[in-house]
Amino acid sequence: MFPGRGVAAVIVTLMVWSVSGQLGEAGAQVIRFQPQGARAAGQGNAFAASVDDASAVHYNPAGLSRARGLHSVVGTNLVGGTVTFHGQTGSESRGDFNGTVSWPPPSFFYLSANLGTLGLSRLSAVTLGVGVTSPYGLNIRYPIDGPFRTIVVSSALPLIDIKPTVAYQINDSLSVGVGADIYTFAGVLGAGHAETKLISDFTFGIPPGLTVEFNGRGTGAGVTVGIQYAPLRNADGLPLVSLAVVYRSRAVVPLKGAILANGVKVVDASIDLVLPHIVTGAFAIWPIRASEREWKVEFDVEYVGWSVNRDLDIRLQNGMIVRQPQNWNDVPVIALGTEYRWLNPTWLPSWEVAVRTGYTYTGDPVPSQTFNPSMLSLTAHTFSLGAGVMCKGAGRLFGLIPCSGTSSWWPRGIGLDVAFQEWFYESRTVAGNLLSPTVNGTYRASVHVGLLGLHLFY
Repeated sequence: MFPGRGVAAVIVTLMVWSVSGQLGEAGAQVIRFQPQGARAAGQGNAFAASVDDASAVHYNPAGLSRARGLHSVVGTNLVGGTVTFHGQTGSESRGDFNGTVSWPPPSFFYLSANLGTLGLSRLSAVTLGVGVTSPYGLNIRYPIDGPFRTIVVSSALPLIDIKPTVAYQINDSLSVGVGADIYTFAGVLGAGHAETKLISDFTFGIPPGLTVEFNGRGTGAGVTVGIQYAPLRNADGLPLVSLAVVYRSRAVVPLKGAILANGVKVVDASIDLVLPHIVTGAFAIWPIRASEREWKVEFDVEYVGWSVNRDLDIRLQNGMIVRQPQNWNDVPVIALGTEYRWLNPTWLPSWEVAVRTGYTYTGDPVPSQTFNPSMLSLTAHTFSLGAGVMCKGAGRLFGLIPCSGTSSWWPRGIGLDVAFQEWFYESRTVAGNLLSPTVNGTYRASVHVGLLGLHLFY
């Protein structure tokens, strides 16, 4: 049996130190996992102005109007990397993302259908889509005997985003789209709830070695609205210049859970997880767009409103509210990407081949005073490489699988995409931290991501 109320109060105090920082992780830039499609990731995530497949559900709802027919996209991210820490007092620590490769991996699924293709000719300007992504789903862990053991030894936020979406093509040049963002948790991803763990320390009046945990789950909602405009098109009606604006609203996910000690519930607790609003402006140009080949360059700028996360107040079952100011800052995300495609080349008939590359700059929103090692909040420079193939017509995938069939159940095209991203983080020295003097020191990190994507076109 767990000890009395006095010890429970001490554990609650301990969790104030940890939980406020951990759940603040959901608003930190690292936990916003940007690559949600292999095509986009290969181009440095610069895709809002040119997206033309089912992944428009995430990157720009208006882009669904360019996804003719029935499309599906499914894929996953293989994430690895390390975090190293050198404290002001000589302490050191090394963390990772829940293993050599983070598990479960952040994944994505999209499906879109143009209503005209489905036989509703009067609604041919309407395209419906749905997606499931994990845009806030990274895990992190540190050694249980390291300097952060009384702050965090592991944390996870397996939050998913369910995205029903509709797009409307106003004319050949202009489309609009809107989608809901339903943020919730799924049991197939880890424990199915937000979770942070730490090892108790005698300094807090608790015997060393006691495992303390906070967990919580809930559902929140937001909205994404997008516009895509092509002021200049070629003779085939394909964009040569495309502009886009996307707005993602702020969302609040109320997490209700409990504080546990060695698996025994001490007290119920809750906290509001605030996800930021994001405004994206994008510009794409095709210097080459002909029947044989295409070359596209795109530039995207995002404004990420992390300042909405002013505090992370913890509400306890007994009515007590623990005030936790955060004072985060709004930051930019800048992406530049390019793609070169060969369409039905003579050296590989019935195929399309693409190569991609890009760069992304991501700002750091968290001040030193509220920095927490359970989040990797450092300025990042991301370099991307990618490639893709689309097999159609008489082509055969792996020389065996026909890429187009006469049956309505068989796709007209099968595509495979791969991408690799290396995230280089600027080193950061934290001083004057309010969480604990232990946090003060220098942080360095690197993250590498491999993406796989499968496209089916009907």
